[in-house]
Amino acid sequence: MKQHPMKLSGFVLSAILSLPTAVVVWQVAVDAGGPYGNRERPQPTRLGGAGRLASAPVENKEDDLLASPSDDLLGGNDLLGGNDLLGGDDLLSGEDDLLGGDDLLTGGDDLLGGGDDLLGGGEQQDDVDPLAGLGAKEKIKQPDPKSPAKKDDGVDPHIGLWTEGVYPSAESCRACHPKHYEEWSVSSHAYASVSPMFHRFEQTITELTEGTVGSFCMRCHSPVATQLEIPRTVSMLDQPAVAREGVTCVACHRINEHYGRSNGDRRIEPGDIHAPVGRGGNGQALYAALAEAKKHKLKTDPSQTGPGQKIHNGSYFFEPLTKTDICVSCHQVAVHPGIWLEVVHGQYRAGPAAKRGVTCQDCHMGAVPGKALGYEHCHVAELSGKPYGEPKKHSNHTFWGPGYSIAHPGIFPHNPKARKYSPRDWLVFDDRAGWGTKEFEDNVPPGMVFPDPWKEVDDRIDARKIIEENLAKVHAKRGVAAMTLEAGAQVSDPIFYTTPQLGRPLKIGYRVDNVSDGHNLPTGSLGAQPQLWLNAALIDPSGRRVWETGYLDTNADLADMNSVDVATGRVPRDKQLFNLQTKFLINNAHGTDREAALPLNFSIDQLVFLRPGAVPVSVLNHPPRIRMEAHSIAPLDHRVAKYTIPASAFGMPGTYRLSVRMRSRTEPMYFMRMVGATPDMMRRMNENMIDICRSSFTFEVR
Repeated sequence: MKQHPMKLSGFVLSAILSLPTAVVVWQVAVDAGGPYGNRERPQPTRLGGAGRLASAPVENKEDDLLASPSDDLLGGNDLLGGNDLLGGDDLLSGEDDLLGGDDLLTGGDDLLGGGDDLLGGGEQQDDVDPLAGLGAKEKIKQPDPKSPAKKDDGVDPHIGLWTEGVYPSAESCRACHPKHYEEWSVSSHAYASVSPMFHRFEQTITELTEGTVGSFCMRCHSPVATQLEIPRTVSMLDQPAVAREGVTCVACHRINEHYGRSNGDRRIEPGDIHAPVGRGGNGQALYAALAEAKKHKLKTDPSQTGPGQKIHNGSYFFEPLTKTDICVSCHQVAVHPGIWLEVVHGQYRAGPAAKRGVTCQDCHMGAVPGKALGYEHCHVAELSGKPYGEPKKHSNHTFWGPGYSIAHPGIFPHNPKARKYSPRDWLVFDDRAGWGTKEFEDNVPPGMVFPDPWKEVDDRIDARKIIEENLAKVHAKRGVAAMTLEAGAQVSDPIFYTTPQLGRPLKIGYRVDNVSDGHNLPTGSLGAQPQLWLNAALIDPSGRRVWETGYLDTNADLADMNSVDVATGRVPRDKQLFNLQTKFLINNAHGTDREAALPLNFSIDQLVFLRPGAVPVSVLNHPPRIRMEAHSIAPLDHRVAKYTIPASAFGMPGTYRLSVRMRSRTEPMYFMRMVGATPDMMRRMNENMIDICRSSFTFEVR
């Protein structure tokens, strides 16, 4: 009898298990790939903290408090700034790192690896192991940092050639459709498979369920990798380029069946670049070009050699591309217990926009981010570098949305120039240190050693040009993400329920409207628990911030029940927090509902597996012992955030200023820590946080 602790929904359960020697544990091998795998985590760097009060003077004027750096609500005490108002003991720094040090899954401490097999004895024979032969034969090993970098280490070097002939990459489509490619390259669809947070999330679920979650997550995030049956032991960094492209061109344009709510389980029709593709238009331009193939030097068959531009030799009308049906398989997804994890399509179907005949494409692929105001018109293709045919309706393949990237800028956005180097090469390129910039290269310390392939200054300079190009695209994408959010959100001027008076509390409110008729605010993947909250502050006549709500603790968490600082008494709980985040609620054998970052109903057994719900969801309208607590605002509805500012804030007469902003972050910090996100991932998440609906209002206190 041995006792093995198993982690479930943030709680540690001790299960007394009998492990006979005949039992074989299915070991899910993990990759050593930085944010894309379970390599030994580096010592985290200090993130800093945003305090609750600030003493920095703020210029007293009746304009947007956030218009300039000096007017930022969080001023010099922002999360990434240097002044931590809450003390020097940052939970994520030094020896206090909950995730640093001895990672159970790395190095010599692997509970299931090496010579420390809990089951004892030698290696199990294939004829005994019922799971033998599944997945990769060997665990992908962490590359030796002293050895030269290898491209596609551990993967057949010819696999890219084979996959291109079966599932062409977006770069192949770029030859005729450069505008579509540029839009798609920075989109959330293109980001789906290279998102570091997705890989950490999926790895955590796989470990907790001993792999029995299967391809549930990968089906939507990397449909080509799923169809190729690439073992999940192979890192994304080493997969063919088309698999790293996430929701790539063929994921939508090589589907010829209507799948509906299939939880991402769709079949991509295999075929080379010449095979027919699905379309939503009439296809006249394509057939006109094919009729003049020799004139335009077009290759319509793989047997054709010599110079020329490859083109698909036909197309078929696929009606779901013109409707919301094409979106439903990945944007209305139920997880194993029966919870709707992706809910946007269901919200849309129940909302006013669907009744008016407005489609998902009208708002998310139209000319204006987030609004159904028509489409841009342009040429659908280029032949020999020149626009071909008459301008027609153009669906923007940026797929307007609120997401943003935290990946290394050499890996994302997708850039043909970046393919000169492998993803592993890019991960060792220190873009933050300024490699390749004139300032850095003119001051390289003597004896500084650079890893391959960045030993030569010319290579670093060339790479820096790619980095700057990609950062500009990321910045532009973040701008349209803010536009998309503001197309649906509106925050009113402050509502005064009492008269401002010296030494008296003040009751105020802000009306938050969902001005979109398409779906709830916010919506999307509730499993990732995107945050959208109000941050309001009061500045007194001396320029001091005397009251605030929606502030962050030293770990960049909101000061709610998920904050470690609140639990330890370092930061007061934000009792008036207005947060539209949807959260998981669970209950165990006893007690009331409680929040859980990642609830998984797996069986505590010798072979842990993800257990489906045993009670029909229709009986309770949600699975037993688990549900989603939604705080989002329905289409064309509103909610009022009410606050009471204490009397102590009004200690002097004069002009006071109320400032407010709505903040959007795609992942909460406590969830990122739970899945083992690196400090750099968390830093990028907060650096790219989006602020919308910013305003300031002044009033007199006598």
